[in-house]
Amino acid sequence: MVDDLAGKTASTPGPVTLTVCLTCRREGADPEAARPGAVLHAALEEAGMPEGVRLRGVECLSSCKRGCAVALVGGAERWTYVYGDLDPDQHVPEILEGAAAYAATADGVVPWRERPQTFRKQSVARIPPAKFFSEE
Repeated sequence: MVDDLAGKTASTPGPVTLTVCLTCRREGADPEAARPGAVLHAALEEAGMPEGVRLRGVECLSSCKRGCAVALVGGAERWTYVYGDLDPDQHVPEILEGAAAYAATADGVVPWRERPQTFRKQSVARIPPAKFFSEE
């Protein structure tokens, strides 16, 4: 069990899912070329997920201006993060490192200095957990 700031007790967080937008395409990209999101998904699948993290592809994360995008989701008690402007040729190791660090948390918040550079600089959104604890 984990204590939040208000002194309430949180249950064990749910499993972690790394969701990759398969339809992402950068502006100006060749429309006939493989979509970077699909290439990223394949590269992550080939690399293998860290312990406690599962991979899934979806048709759209609505982050088109920041494509190639992924989302890290970890149950009702973790923050969700969306990252964009990813490059399947460069960012796979950092994505895996960040996903492992995220999975090791109870609330999804990895300390700033412990996040991979890509996760520090390319965050699109941070979404509060469904079970958002408050002092009320």
